[in-house]
Amino acid sequence: MQQKEVDFLVIGSGIAGISYALKVASYGKVLMLTKADEDESNTKYAQGGIAAVMYEPDSFYKHIEDTLICGDGECDENIVKIVVEESKERINELISWGTHFDKTESGVYDLAKEGGHSEHRVLHHKDNTGFEIERALLAQVHAHPNIEIQSHYFAMELITQHHKGVWVNSQTPGVECYGVYALNLKTQKVEVVLAKTTLMASGGCGNIYESTTNPVIATGDGVAMVYRAKGKIKDMEFIQFHPTALYQPGKHPSFLVSEAVRGFGAVLRNQSGDAFMEKYDHRKDLAPRDIVARAIDNEMKTRGDDFVYLDCTALNNDEFINHFPNIYNKCLSLNINLFESYIPVVPAAHYMCGGIQVDEYGRSSIQNLYAVGECSRTGLHGANRLASNSLLEALVFAHRAAVHASGRINSIVFMQGIPSWNDEGTASPEEMILITQSLKELQAIMSNYVGIVRSNLRLKRAFDRLLILHMEIEDLHERTTVNKALYELRNMIKVGYIIIKHAMQRKESKGLHYNLDHFNHQVRRKTE
Repeated sequence: MQQKEVDFLVIGSGIAGISYALKVASYGKVLMLTKADEDESNTKYAQGGIAAVMYEPDSFYKHIEDTLICGDGECDENIVKIVVEESKERINELISWGTHFDKTESGVYDLAKEGGHSEHRVLHHKDNTGFEIERALLAQVHAHPNIEIQSHYFAMELITQHHKGVWVNSQTPGVECYGVYALNLKTQKVEVVLAKTTLMASGGCGNIYESTTNPVIATGDGVAMVYRAKGKIKDMEFIQFHPTALYQPGKHPSFLVSEAVRGFGAVLRNQSGDAFMEKYDHRKDLAPRDIVARAIDNEMKTRGDDFVYLDCTALNNDEFINHFPNIYNKCLSLNINLFESYIPVVPAAHYMCGGIQVDEYGRSSIQNLYAVGECSRTGLHGANRLASNSLLEALVFAHRAAVHASGRINSIVFMQGIPSWNDEGTASPEEMILITQSLKELQAIMSNYVGIVRSNLRLKRAFDRLLILHMEIEDLHERTTVNKALYELRNMIKVGYIIIKHAMQRKESKGLHYNLDHFNHQVRRKTE
């Protein structure tokens, strides 16, 4: 079996993984593994932008308060303070790496305002900010001699003491990560990648739902791997649904209509043409995402409609096209002239606010394993992520993890005697329909029972159904040669189980977790 040794191993190639790689590359050899093309990540699809305090009258205090209010009492205030106060330094670094953000005619940055923000503070590049950031960062990576990117490598399992015959569980002190077993998707061979330190930057899990804005690679792999390795996972009940995905049944992923469009003045309307957000929150269309998504969900269910409308007809045409060219062209390709007719939109699974529990330096509960980006739970987002805080979080924690990891890299030695991947007694899957049908079942269970609105009965039913799927897939996994589709499904089922488990443990409605049997807290918050 082929074996590699690197100082810094990075799983994922979004903003978190790349910015970390650029910072640690001066201290040793870096290997980045990504299971698709190198530019395919949630970062690439981030339309709106990145939040940061740039000019007065904005302030750190205002950004901190907006984040805490949106997080509904579940944020770690110290973490919020760290991220906000380090924001401008990280933004300037991003700019120095070649990222271009839009400016006004006077030469200052053209800052947008999104739901939950009290000030204009979102830097953007048209409506494809993530794509621009990914472009700039990859150019820097390609120019660095110490960084190697291996695309089409699927990280399957973290290597720990368990693989040397030492029994570990969630209570075992000193669980250590020595690298990963990775499937080379071109050769279909499993390789051992040993690393002094490993960074998990594997992104989200949106594809456990029927409708998501995430790319197809977002299957919760990092969370599932860390959970199986007995690492700590927290707050997985908080799954954010973006309120305004373009209504296109059966389309994967769903096309995102940026929150910034409502910040620009667009209005949500039901199919009778009535604006409805005033019924739900005094901030109307600029309320935080959890409130807007639930409002849309309620309008659709009470009226029996499949979607609501986003009205852009009163907006300045030229300015809209300049700010949102991709959204305009996408609508035009579907014969929607958004200056004459409304855009049909629905909520779609968008962001995982919980994840691998880490400290202020991105350290997980497993030694030598860091986690940054959407797969991590830092305490910044709490029960609901404030719009455009995710890219900022990734930058800040990639920096902090890089500082910590590079400072101790010379004291870590490679683990010897790691066994090869054992697939003895397995065979190729007899029928792929077993995998594809189970995926459809999982997505239906999560969408119908563990979506925007939940109840104790729905969660219990989801748990029971998922347990059957889990047993079926584990049995198939034991008998089947390594297969990416099967492994992704296995990871998604594991993540679905964790979401349901955490949702059942929370006996209140808070932020993105809205349970009809525990709704008093949410009603109180709405009237504040």
